[in-house]
Amino acid sequence: MKKALLVAGLFLLCNATSQIAQAKEAVRTTNFGLHHLGVEAGLVDPEAAGSTLGFGVFADLGNVSRDVRLSSHLGYWSISDEDFGVEASVRDISFGTRAKYMFRVSSPKLQPYVGAGLGLHFFNSKVEMPEQDFGGGFIVPGFSIEDSSTELGLDLGGGAIKPLNPKTDLFFDLWYTMAEVDQLSMKVGVSFLIAQ
Repeated sequence: MKKALLVAGLFLLCNATSQIAQAKEAVRTTNFGLHHLGVEAGLVDPEAAGSTLGFGVFADLGNVSRDVRLSSHLGYWSISDEDFGVEASVRDISFGTRAKYMFRVSSPKLQPYVGAGLGLHFFNSKVEMPEQDFGGGFIVPGFSIEDSSTELGLDLGGGAIKPLNPKTDLFFDLWYTMAEVDQLSMKVGVSFLIAQ
C-alpha cells in the first residue's frame, strides 16, 4: 500500500513539474497583446469588376503560439463604372481577424508567412439612371436603386515582412477573400512598433 502511494505521489510530482515547464514554455512563446499598428494600400480586384485601390489599417496582436501571429484589419475599397449614362458603384468596408503562420528562417531580413482569417464585409451597391428624354414629349424619369448587405468572408493568403529598423517593418502580401463579392488584393504596408 505504501509503495502504491509512493508511486502515485511520484507520478503526480512528475506530472506537476511537467505542467509547470510547459506553462513556462508557453509564456516564452506567446506574447498576446497590441504590438504594432500599421497602414496598407494596394490593388483590389473584385469579382466581375475592374481593379481599384484599396486602403486599410491593422493591428498586430502578437503571437498566440511560437509560430502563429494574430492581427486585426479594417479595410476599404470602392469601384464605380458608367455606361450609357447609367452609373453603378460597389463599396466594401471590412473588419476581420487573420492568423498567420510565420515560417522559421535563418535570415532576419525577410519573414515569409501564410495565413487564413474571417471578416465581416459591409457591402453597398448603387445604380443611378438619369432622366431620359426620347423626344416628342416622351420622358422616362430617372431613378436610383441601392442595396446593402453584411456578409462573412474567408481570407486566404500570405506574404513577407522586411524589417526596416527595430521599430518599423515593411510588408507585402496577397490575399484572396471569398464573400458575396470575391476579391483578390495585393497590398504593401508599413507597421510601427508601439509595445514589445
